[in-house]
Amino acid sequence: MTLLYFAWVRQKLGKGQEEIEPSSEMKTVNDLIAWLVARDAEYAEVFADPSRLRVAVNQDHVSFDAPVHANDEVAFFPPVTGG
Repeated sequence: MTLLYFAWVRQKLGKGQEEIEPSSEMKTVNDLIAWLVARDAEYAEVFADPSRLRVAVNQDHVSFDAPVHANDEVAFFPPVTGG
């Protein structure tokens, strides 16, 4: 699974992308977030308030209960506002 991080998420984690091997229990974006939070304090801080984030799976905006699969690309980014 490819994880992409944008804007302040990228800045906080110090990386824009990483590859992970998801476990069989990782069925949804929420499961992925729980796994990331358990990794270390930086992830826990970034994902402490998911309402501050948006997510896309394979370049489609989805909700946090959307399914994820081993070959997916999952992107996390802050909400975008226009003017």
